Amino acid sequence: QLVESGGGLVQPGGSLTLSCAASGFGLDRHTIGWFRQAPGQGREGVSCIRGGGVETIYAHAVNGRFKISRDTAANTMYLQMNNLKPEDTAVYYCAADRVTYTPVCSAFFEEGLSKYWGQGTQVTISP
Repeated sequence: QLVESGGGLVQPGGSLTLSCAASGFGLDRHTIGWFRQAPGQGREGVSCIRGGGVETIYAHAVNGRFKISRDTAANTMYLQMNNLKPEDTAVYYCAADRVTYTPVCSAFFEEGLSKYWGQGTQVTISP
């Protein structure tokens, strides 16, 4: 199970940190990441850390502004979001792979890969 927290309403240029606590499995052995879905649009991958930490990637739109991290002791992942823009407004979902191998991030972003999902948290960027 993945439980998210930390969404909200912030002004452009502001910051938010999303948290995603896992239970029932250890995040350190899984490829994990964040997705978002804006109104009227499909879900897109935002950031990913491959299991074992050998690969970390960001979508072009957030590169340099967002940072993904994982706290193994707390079994929690985070998404630190800085310099937020109105186009970052979306429901954000955390996810972890649900397969018997360690997928690379490009595969993790594919809709067909089995994943555990968080419940989603709304992030709204508005003056």
